[in-house]
Amino acid sequence: MTHPKTQAMARSVLCTALALALQVPGHAADASRLGGELTPAGAEKAGNKAGTIPAWPGNQVAQTGWSFGQLRGEHFKYKDDKPLFTIDASNADKHADKLSPGELAMLKQIKGYSMVVYPSRRTCGLPDFVAENTKKNVATAKIGADGWSLKEAVVPGVPFPMPADGTEAMWNQKMRYRGVGIDYKNVVTSVSPRKGGTDWIRAGQEFTEFMPWGAKGSTLLSTLPPVEYFAYFAYNSPTALAGQALAITYFLDQPGSETFYYFPGQRRVRRMPTYSYDSPQIGMENQYTLDEPFVFNGTIDRFDWKLVGKKELYVPYNAFGAYDFKTKFEDIAKPDFIEPGHRRYELHRVWVIEATVKPGMRHTAPKRTFYLDEDSWNLVMADDYDAQGNLVKVREGFLIPVYETGTCDVSAFVQHNLTEGRYVFDMHAAGTGSDVRWVTEPSGPRFKSSFYTADNLRSISSR
Repeated sequence: MTHPKTQAMARSVLCTALALALQVPGHAADASRLGGELTPAGAEKAGNKAGTIPAWPGNQVAQTGWSFGQLRGEHFKYKDDKPLFTIDASNADKHADKLSPGELAMLKQIKGYSMVVYPSRRTCGLPDFVAENTKKNVATAKIGADGWSLKEAVVPGVPFPMPADGTEAMWNQKMRYRGVGIDYKNVVTSVSPRKGGTDWIRAGQEFTEFMPWGAKGSTLLSTLPPVEYFAYFAYNSPTALAGQALAITYFLDQPGSETFYYFPGQRRVRRMPTYSYDSPQIGMENQYTLDEPFVFNGTIDRFDWKLVGKKELYVPYNAFGAYDFKTKFEDIAKPDFIEPGHRRYELHRVWVIEATVKPGMRHTAPKRTFYLDEDSWNLVMADDYDAQGNLVKVREGFLIPVYETGTCDVSAFVQHNLTEGRYVFDMHAAGTGSDVRWVTEPSGPRFKSSFYTADNLRSISSR
């Protein structure tokens, strides 16, 4: 468990910094600001006063000569950047005003943990059609009468580029443009060994995520089925999980999810009505819940979301190391943390959102703090607290510019369980031999809603 003094220091630093540095939106939503003082996504165009965060350079080509199958990081425009400095336990206090409580706790608690900081590169933009839809959303996007669902938006586009509250900001994250889907031919959900042990959990699988609202063009969300995304994954290892498969639907306006799970030993598909939120994922030794992938996953209805403001923090950015599919897994995932050379940190402005479980609801992490990159609306970090206020889990999302979509995205992420000294590493390509593919044009059966039914899951799983 995190040391009380570390937690007290982290909270004190964060509270002081928020009081001094956070900026809450002070203007009414005005579409003309987009592309003016703000980027097309709603971020501040200007750099910071210290010059340590540059001005947004506009939509830029962040790669040279890349094609799918090549390492993304080798074609990154700034791949020759040199580190500015390294933060570790010896100098963490010096940099504490630019660290989240979770980062500070990991530096002080995990032996040998460090953060290598690079020059800040604002590489995230929007395709023109997404930028135009985002402008339209200033007058169009609406939250439902229940206070949490997304009722209307022009898609694909940022629903609320100038968010008024945390709920709107979270919908920006959930509806960020990622194409129509992401296809993983080989992804390994990894859980580090128990303390004193050497045995990893390595669950190999194929995984597809389909966002039906992500097709190019301009469409009113209300004319489409109310689906955030469909997901399919099928395990091929270890033996205890091999053959199991799932089809999941996450909705824009319904609590929880619709989950169908195929169990090969029974040769049947079961509906799992409670397999969502903080339910532990099967086979992960209670280290990984359903709402933790991608830093946050699933329906937002169980929490109240407070938009605290903005802060400058060192966050994972242009962090291609987790997507290195040609390097051995063991060279990236060390026993206690991801190897520092495969984690890149930069100073960026992030939105700070405090999530508090609603009265009458329950969750294993009743208080959470999320950190949203202002340029891309990706979640780059999260801190989870238990009912006693102890910091128990820290997540980091490895943000990269995605060459297929012209945006940035977080797929790979890591989650540290500070209480048990273990971590989860998922949705990456590290050591798998195949890259993650972002898909911008729907093709094939996995990019149709009919693929994600119980009948189809039974049919493809029993072959």
